[in-house]
Amino acid sequence: MNDPALTTTPLSPPERSDDEPRPLWQRVCRAVRSLWHPTPDAEALREVVEEIIDEPLSESGISSAERMLLGNIMALRGRKIGDCMIHRADIIAADIDAGLRDVIDIMAAHAHSRVPIYRETLDDVIGMVHIKDILPCLAYNQDRTIADLIRPVIFVAPSMAASRLLLQMRQTRQHMAMVVDEFGGVDGMVTIEDLVEEIVGEIEDEHDMPPPPSIITRADGTLLIDARLPIAEFEQRTAVQLPLLEGEDIDTLGGYVANLAGRIPNIGEKVMGDGLSFEVLEMDQGRIRRLRVRALRQASDPTGTKTGSMTA
Repeated sequence: MNDPALTTTPLSPPERSDDEPRPLWQRVCRAVRSLWHPTPDAEALREVVEEIIDEPLSESGISSAERMLLGNIMALRGRKIGDCMIHRADIIAADIDAGLRDVIDIMAAHAHSRVPIYRETLDDVIGMVHIKDILPCLAYNQDRTIADLIRPVIFVAPSMAASRLLLQMRQTRQHMAMVVDEFGGVDGMVTIEDLVEEIVGEIEDEHDMPPPPSIITRADGTLLIDARLPIAEFEQRTAVQLPLLEGEDIDTLGGYVANLAGRIPNIGEKVMGDGLSFEVLEMDQGRIRRLRVRALRQASDPTGTKTGSMTA
């Protein structure tokens, strides 16, 4: 007969309080499982990703660039086509009666590879043409008209979800959509590039010539700075040496501020570091666009380099 005093029972893991936060890897695994085995909690994945975004950089192990992408993907759910479309006044289009050479001239003047084609007015868009279809006609002297080269476009309402249109464009392999109002009039246009930029930020090609990053000195001693300004140029023009952030390869002042904060800061937020205050003035697609920089103190290091005063 067994002695109850000598009977052993298997150890069970300690109970975890519901208030105790789960480790990051457990939350990610739980979110992935919810994709394959849906539960009544349809927001499980979204909640986990939001928790990861809100966690400090040191705890989540996610870089600022990855954090920005995750945040933009989450925000895309609430974006409508009307929020990211090209407005009617800015649409570059061509008439159905235009010649191939005329359309080429329009594309060359505006650096577009696709243009919508309309009949009489822009409210009667019948499709679009791609430069890849026009060039062979000119190269091989083919007797073709614009009507022969028209490809279909998608017609959508401004209230349509941006994520839904992005999925539809991928499935139908159509890269352009016309945004129409309740009466069928054209309000704007959206391309697949516009939707992708909602996630990754503005995509600039070889033809885009952005103005050089600027520094403006104000009367109160603060600086208004384009966040694209390279760190080396900021240090050279202000005589301020920014401490290196370990483990990060950062080129711009905006990237430096984001990494200093450990996340993407909000408009109006101030990030403090090494005697300087960086206030976020403008954001675009989850990226810092403009900063106000203020010196919090006057100091010098042993080499005589100023760390608190700034002169642009």
